Amino acid sequence: MTVPAGEPARTVRALPVVGGGLRSPDADFEAVTDAIAPIDPLRAARDTRRRLQVFGWSGSLGSTNPAGFRADSPFSQPENKALTGHLRFIPSLSRKADMQRLALLIVSFTTGSLACAEPPNVILVITDDQGYGDVSAHGNEMLETPHLDRLHGQSVRLTDFHVDPTCSPTRSALMTGRYSTRTGVWHTIMGRSLMNTDELTLAEVFAANGYETGMFGKWHLGDNFPLRPQDQGFAVSLHHGGGGVTQTPDWWGNDYFDDTYFDQTGAARPQSGYCTDVWFDAAMDFMARPRNEPFFCYLATNAPHGPFLVSEEDKQPYLDAGVAEPMASFYGMIANIDENMGRLSEFLDSKDLADNTILMFMTDNGTAAGVARGRNQSDGSTWRGFNAGMRGQKGSEYDGGHRVPCFIRWPAGGIDGGRDVAALAAHIDVLPTLVDLCGIDDPGGPPIDGMSLRSLLRAESDVAAPQRTLFVHSQRLEVPEKWRKSAVMTDRWRLVNGRELYDIEADPGQEQDVAAERPETVDHLRGEYDEWWDGLTEVFDDYVRIVLGAEGQAPAKLTCHDWHTENVPWNQNAVSRDPESNGAWAVDVAEAGRFAFTLRMRPAPVEYEIPPGTARVQIGDVDAEQPISPGMSAVRIEADVPAGPAMLQTWLESSEGPSRGAYFVEVERIE
Repeated sequence: MTVPAGEPARTVRALPVVGGGLRSPDADFEAVTDAIAPIDPLRAARDTRRRLQVFGWSGSLGSTNPAGFRADSPFSQPENKALTGHLRFIPSLSRKADMQRLALLIVSFTTGSLACAEPPNVILVITDDQGYGDVSAHGNEMLETPHLDRLHGQSVRLTDFHVDPTCSPTRSALMTGRYSTRTGVWHTIMGRSLMNTDELTLAEVFAANGYETGMFGKWHLGDNFPLRPQDQGFAVSLHHGGGGVTQTPDWWGNDYFDDTYFDQTGAARPQSGYCTDVWFDAAMDFMARPRNEPFFCYLATNAPHGPFLVSEEDKQPYLDAGVAEPMASFYGMIANIDENMGRLSEFLDSKDLADNTILMFMTDNGTAAGVARGRNQSDGSTWRGFNAGMRGQKGSEYDGGHRVPCFIRWPAGGIDGGRDVAALAAHIDVLPTLVDLCGIDDPGGPPIDGMSLRSLLRAESDVAAPQRTLFVHSQRLEVPEKWRKSAVMTDRWRLVNGRELYDIEADPGQEQDVAAERPETVDHLRGEYDEWWDGLTEVFDDYVRIVLGAEGQAPAKLTCHDWHTENVPWNQNAVSRDPESNGAWAVDVAEAGRFAFTLRMRPAPVEYEIPPGTARVQIGDVDAEQPISPGMSAVRIEADVPAGPAMLQTWLESSEGPSRGAYFVEVERIE
């Protein structure tokens, strides 16, 4: 969803105060008109509400009754009643004069209080395939993560925090506050990792509220217009393609070191250094920019996702300690992440940003390689890994597949000190929580599924943990199947696959199925799931489509990663074997015209000969072909194409018999 960005913030000089309290309500407003007049009315309303919320406001601006400050709010104190008195006489915030008058009162508050009211910066760090047990503070005696441990000790920790069991679904839920399936995402490939553009993203919310937005690392929600991070609210971005470095949409030949990544213009930019170091460097460069506005930084590492490529320096300590591969490299990748978290902490301190920055750390699913998996683990090691006593790993419907770390620190907002919150929570809660903490406006969008955790994070004494039911599932199919790899969760219960029931309080390892002893609980949770499932089914037959012929990306660059078919060659190693597979892309032609389709077996600028034969393109009812001559690495086919949704498929048919789809296709409107 496209949301207009907020006006650049304007600095308004703080006015003199009397006795350290509020400026007298009888102040000469005419004398300061010039200082207040530049304030845009809508921005003034937004900023005013944000400042009031920081001070404990829970009422409605423009109400004839301004009561609504918490008892501990400075505005509830006798010496500051002047402001609340003034609020009674502002019947509407629709007039610019009202905005100016109220903004003046807020700006006139004490210098110290005003400083506290500045909107916080937000940094959201999410790592890839690092599980709950892959942090030493959680009890892992082999892995060393001193900087994450320090953040753990400074943060409020959500200890029963859940995500989807795999990458893209978690990221779509995180970005939207909605269950991933609603957004069109329930797989990591096959065109089912593309997020519906009708969704309102976290970046769009922040941008609409005047934040500068930046994204660094793994996106995995679409590589073409209008699905890329720069199309979904991020003004600045540097990211790899697809779901990981070395996957099919990524720059060909990337290997985690000195790679080439894509920026917000779509241009390929060569980098120096290890991938995780690059993401943190780029993020800190973004945060260090001179600005008047707050920033939202989404730092999403591809590590420790496989392939498990890391420096010898990072993995050798674990090999020396007797950890076998691939776990030793997996741990080395996490150690590098930890080192970068230390660098980030030092950076925030050096720039005086730490106090008023919300720093959130989480991961996207259960561990991928932090627990030995039989033949996938080299022989000779007695260390079998650590999963914090949970059953299941990445992709699993059991807690080990979707319960992950979540640390949140904001010293200026009272969120710090090292405290656990045991309430059931999930990725869908991140958007509403950040919106609430920052006191910003939600511009509107599809209904969200999550809830704000602000009261729990701030330990407000009169707020009890909510009783709720949450859902996760792992589909990885073209069309979801009911009950497939699913979990229905409450604070106490886990209903797995609609059949198995576990008392998670008494049996956190999910070893004792008590479904036979608690049939009424099974029936109740099945009913909750039925209602949830019925709300998802309307999207099952929809496609999230790649737009062709749009000005936002010319040409569109399609890869077999997004084919709607089985046996997708989703990584470069699979493509290098030239599989005889094929599939179709769901596309939407923005405007009728003549289009050029360039078919390849390797992406430009790689030269790789296509076997001689015939190349063919079919888009909707349009079918065209061209001969493939010896020595060709690309075949260009032109055709007149009508506007609208269609399925696009290609064929490279060898004269010797084998047929396959073009793994890479560039599409451009030429007339």
